[in-house]
Amino acid sequence: MIKKIDCRTLDCPEPVLKTKELIEKEALDQIQVLVGNDAAVENVSRFLNYQGFEVSVDSDGVTSTVTGTKDPDKILTSQNEIISQKTTQQETDQKILVIISCDQLGRGDDELGKKLLASFVKTLKEMGDDLWRLVFVNHGVKLSTYDSPVIVELKELAETGVDILVCGTCLTHLHLMDSKAVGETTNMLDIVTSMQLADKVMNI
Repeated sequence: MIKKIDCRTLDCPEPVLKTKELIEKEALDQIQVLVGNDAAVENVSRFLNYQGFEVSVDSDGVTSTVTGTKDPDKILTSQNEIISQKTTQQETDQKILVIISCDQLGRGDDELGKKLLASFVKTLKEMGDDLWRLVFVNHGVKLSTYDSPVIVELKELAETGVDILVCGTCLTHLHLMDSKAVGETTNMLDIVTSMQLADKVMNI
């Protein structure tokens, strides 16, 4: 029997939270989550994948149905990835989380502010292995798009193992979901969890 939940009218991170609540309460082999936007599709799909479900998505252009089917092999893989991640984190001196919520640094001159923020992002690599995760919210998500002045640098950071999370609600609100060129679409549950795991949080 497939368990279905309707999250079409819910804002981030409610679709993920409702999905999490249901699979924690019931031992489900299959679940279907109805959602109403692309950000929710990505967030719910990624969450179910992480929980050991094989995921498929069907859409009629308005409503998307995210179907998760339990996969024992995937569960084992997910558990091994968690153990590996914890081991890596323990070996790192510190985990620095940088939250970027704007597309310019400081106030006053907008053009100067954008140049300063671009310079800041380009300099982040100097943190070395301590730089653990970047989170982009609000107008900061503009830096993750194809025409971003720092897209090359962000892709290089991602290739070195830095996690890049981009707020799905923000992308949707700014009509930039199709323009995202780097990172994973994320939600507030992921962001809050990241803040809990980080040794240091920097807000820009």
